[in-house]
Amino acid sequence: MNYEKLAQTVIENVGGEQNISGLVHCATRLRFNLDDEAKANTEVLKATPGVMGVVSKGGQFQVIIGSDVGNVYKEITNQIDIQNGAPKPKDGQSKVSLVIDTITGIFTPILPAITAAGMIKAILSLLIVFKVMTAQDQSYQVLSFMADAAFYFLPILLAASAARKFNTNMYLAMMLGGVLLHPNFIAMTKTAAETGGIHFLGMPIAAVSYASSVIPIILTVWLMSFVEPVADKVSPKSIKFFTKPLITILVVATASLVVIGPFGYAVSDAISNGIKYLESFSPWLVPLIVGGFTPLLVATGTHYGLIPIGINNRMTNGYDTVVYPGMLASNVGQGAAALAVALKSKKSEVKQLASSAGLTAILGITEPALYGVNLRFKTPLYAAMIGGGVGGFFMGVMGTRNFTGGSPGLITLPSYIGDDTLVHFYSAIAGAAISIIISFVVSYILYKDEVTETPVMTPEINADALHDTLVAPMDGRSVALSTVNDAMFSQEILGQGVGIIPSSNEVYAPVAGVVSAVFETKHAIGITDDAGVEILIHVGIDTVQMGGSGFAYHVEKDARIEKGDHLMSLSIEAIQEHGYDPTTMMVITNSDSLGDILVTTDREVHVGDALIKIVK
Repeated sequence: MNYEKLAQTVIENVGGEQNISGLVHCATRLRFNLDDEAKANTEVLKATPGVMGVVSKGGQFQVIIGSDVGNVYKEITNQIDIQNGAPKPKDGQSKVSLVIDTITGIFTPILPAITAAGMIKAILSLLIVFKVMTAQDQSYQVLSFMADAAFYFLPILLAASAARKFNTNMYLAMMLGGVLLHPNFIAMTKTAAETGGIHFLGMPIAAVSYASSVIPIILTVWLMSFVEPVADKVSPKSIKFFTKPLITILVVATASLVVIGPFGYAVSDAISNGIKYLESFSPWLVPLIVGGFTPLLVATGTHYGLIPIGINNRMTNGYDTVVYPGMLASNVGQGAAALAVALKSKKSEVKQLASSAGLTAILGITEPALYGVNLRFKTPLYAAMIGGGVGGFFMGVMGTRNFTGGSPGLITLPSYIGDDTLVHFYSAIAGAAISIIISFVVSYILYKDEVTETPVMTPEINADALHDTLVAPMDGRSVALSTVNDAMFSQEILGQGVGIIPSSNEVYAPVAGVVSAVFETKHAIGITDDAGVEILIHVGIDTVQMGGSGFAYHVEKDARIEKGDHLMSLSIEAIQEHGYDPTTMMVITNSDSLGDILVTTDREVHVGDALIKIVK
């Protein structure tokens, strides 16, 4: 993938740099905040190679890239100045969508740190279970504090990402996180009962611990985004450098310790108690709902609204039993449904897409399977929702605990290892297996290949004017199209034709007609002859990635050409230097409307030699 070119295309079609007010990315999506979504060319983006889909939901314009999203994001940020400021409500935008957008922007950047820490925790549990180490070993203790660092200092990580989202000073925000975690404050909370509590200028400070907390620091940084501009306004210009941060920290830190922190702690505690109540009342309910309906949340891009709940559960209780187990069942179910399509479909392009996307989904990244297969064909989506719901129900009944998070899939099953036992690991495996089996079986039963109907506007073929023969457009060796290393051509998806391994750098017209298509990248040309036969000459495999380098046209679109006219030039050397195959394909794209196509292969050909014969 040409990341630089794709980044340019995305920027242009979201309305340009001036229309972008914010951008973050998750595992598969570019999540834009646009000033005016009406300026975005959604259909152009959907048709862009490298873009899997486009969704506008939750206050975000989401461009789905897949696993290459990090590289595309990097190219975009290299090309333009991204401002990840506080989202502004748009006309008609609900407060719910604004909150989801904010949550996504805050939590997405810190997920790699939490995932890394969580996997180290899983390794530690394995070391204990299999008696490789004991908790007293220094090696164990070193690994333990490595893992604990991300969780313990979570308020500081959140402070940094929240500051970017709320468009306020990141370093002052991180300082506020440090205030909540300072060893002296922690020591004071431990002795508060003996000393009569904690007071600051006569104001009481709640004796609670903010280590590993989530909500208090987010609310604190949000308050800071209002206080900092006021501090800037009231500070004299000559000493603003000193007074602005001083006023900001004194006001916000005091408010955080006295009011916001205790309030946020109470909210976190209420969420935790609510989850515990659900567990005691119906432990299977939420995992069932999450397992069944996560595909719809992912489709709308709102699934990130669940992640803070899972994180808060783990930070408060030490584990999560509702969000991540349900998402695990959903993700592997989607992968299994797509793999069933790959097995049953008789269409090569569907098999290739469904098999690769299905495997990716089972490992934890579902967008390729969701947009490329499940939503497209509908029945695998229904199968994934059924399997995900049943798998989530099972893990809810079993009380399966997730200890460390990560992208829910088979690759993060170790995140269910904890409490120095493998019980939850085994139940997670069983729940995932149930979801996989049910989703696969239901999808296999329900799926049927789409019947391709003949296009209504099929070009009419003039039998009287039909050319019997197409001649070689270049020197080289002709080969069967089935041997070409590109499924679109070898499977004759675009039509019947021939491949040529070129020995010259010039392309000439194989028939008389009109130039019907040219391309910005100059690697291919389309011709419609006088009988209505449509011919595509495509130079090289994947040479579109060269962006036109090494190619030149000698004719323009709609130009009248005669057999043997000079069409284009190429550089075999440049193609090979870029690592691409120069094999050229000449394909009759409306061959289904013609008679039998006879092709001359496996011999040396020169310009003008008879190469393809159409039998009337």
